[in-house]
Amino acid sequence: MLKSAKQYYDFLINHVPKLFIITLIFAISIPTFQQFPYHLLNHLSLVHTLIFTLLIISIITFYFLNKPRTIYLVDFACFKPPNILRVPFATAAEHGSIILASQPKSIAFQLKIFERSGLGEETCLPHALHYLPPNPNMVDARDESELVIFSAMDSLFQNTGISPKDIDILIINCSLFAPTPSLSAMVVSKYKMRSNVKSFNLSGMGCSAGLISIDFAKHLLQVHPESYAVVISTEIITPNSYMGKERSMLLPNCLFRMGGAAVLLTNKRSQRKHAKYSLVHVVRTHKGSEDKSYRCVTQEEDKEGHVGIALNLDLMVIAANSLKSNISTIGPLVLPISEQLLFLFNLLGRKFLKLDLKPYIPDFKKAFDHFCIHAGGRAVIDDLQKHLRLSTEHVEASRMTLHRFGNTSSSSLWYEMGYMEAKGKMKKGDRVWQIGFGSGFKCNSAVWECNRDIESPKNSAWADCIHRYPVNEPEVIKL
Repeated sequence: MLKSAKQYYDFLINHVPKLFIITLIFAISIPTFQQFPYHLLNHLSLVHTLIFTLLIISIITFYFLNKPRTIYLVDFACFKPPNILRVPFATAAEHGSIILASQPKSIAFQLKIFERSGLGEETCLPHALHYLPPNPNMVDARDESELVIFSAMDSLFQNTGISPKDIDILIINCSLFAPTPSLSAMVVSKYKMRSNVKSFNLSGMGCSAGLISIDFAKHLLQVHPESYAVVISTEIITPNSYMGKERSMLLPNCLFRMGGAAVLLTNKRSQRKHAKYSLVHVVRTHKGSEDKSYRCVTQEEDKEGHVGIALNLDLMVIAANSLKSNISTIGPLVLPISEQLLFLFNLLGRKFLKLDLKPYIPDFKKAFDHFCIHAGGRAVIDDLQKHLRLSTEHVEASRMTLHRFGNTSSSSLWYEMGYMEAKGKMKKGDRVWQIGFGSGFKCNSAVWECNRDIESPKNSAWADCIHRYPVNEPEVIKL
């Protein structure tokens, strides 16, 4: 009964105001149309008519010249690591026990993380980290960069039929590996892109940098008409594996794996029918002004001089607070009026009437059909599922991406989109919410609308294994 009442409430709030406005406009317009055009022409001179016509034309022209260009996502491709780079649990545990032979507590800690990580047996690490002991160098890091980025780019060009010389804008984000020449220069050199291609290389921006790159590309495409933009998101693991024994810095070793994605965006109207998605919103939240947020994820040296990524114990609390800030901005843009009013009434009741009410969490399932939550770890997915009141199906893509590919940093959102496409879930009109978190601390989100029914791609990163998913994930896997 309560559910039916809420459905009636939603319908009334969301549709009655629209019907009322249409009826009011129609009622006001009837007398005008009865007198038009004869009455109007009798009172207007030719000069007035011309001025009125020019004014209407000017307003229409001004509107279309200043209207934001629609950004289309033509296609994307994710890197699929070769099986030879696979790191099953047994291999990971063996390597950890050898490297940390003098630190039994650290070995036990890593083993505990592996058992609860949510990762599967097919995640991959670059070849340099398969040696015992690993001794990665700059050449190895560049080899990984070329393997990941070039593979994703080759797949993208194959899927779209676009030539590298058609690319007008190139953006690459990779947080921890920033060589000279840059990774963007490496891509320009490999594919012999035009000399006037606008290339950018973003570093140090964490796992949410993929959506920062999308936002950057969106703004560039607003001022460069009829253009193609490629966004490449990756994280190069080779030079960033921690070789010390600090527990807060060992955690990334257990979760981060190889991965990368290449995304083709455009503002060309001619691509509207071919593009998979349209970009609706990008909302960025930066909590760097707060000291705790700024320092919760840092690259630093331990007491022995080993460089790694240190994760603060307050990370999940800080992530939740940054998500709340992001939601407060994106909510009014996407939520139906019914949910916004319920949120407002709850806020007024708590703040002004001093009622003992729990804060109302809007039902984002009424705004979105699919959710892509950054696969940063099982704890991240669990926490967001709880806060947003999502079902198991809503977080399936995130959990299965973590299981199959691990935490691939900024590219994980695209593996999740690929999972949903491979499952045939993307239908015309569906809305997708991508949520990413990164150091700094940042919470960024993007909203996409599906332009057409998307068939399961035959050569995606999921093509050879999608039939095995979803898999059952026990809370603890005893090793």
